[in-house]
Amino acid sequence: VQLQASGGGLVQPGGSLRLSCAASGVIFGGNVMGWYRQTPGKQRELVASIISNGAANYGDSVKGRSTIARDNAKKMVYLQLNSLKPEDTAVYYCKLSFRGQDYWGQGTQVTVSS
Repeated sequence: VQLQASGGGLVQPGGSLRLSCAASGVIFGGNVMGWYRQTPGKQRELVASIISNGAANYGDSVKGRSTIARDNAKKMVYLQLNSLKPEDTAVYYCKLSFRGQDYWGQGTQVTVSS
């Protein structure tokens, strides 16, 4: 299983970003996809997760400002981040959970700064 995250970058406060994660080497249905983020010295935290039928769950830090979506045919998961704040600065990772196994992508840096 390979996960390739992309879409990070530098954005001004109040701006938006769309992160993408491409999965390969896996049957995409029947799993949970998630986005997590991590800053130095802190534990990785859940940003959002989504199951195969599209039902989503959001972490408190981004609730109301983000949308997670998946395209099962393309084996993609997306994270739309809006109204970004400096405290959203982190490395964002995608994760696939399937049959008790977790697989992580390499992470993409999001920096929110003026």
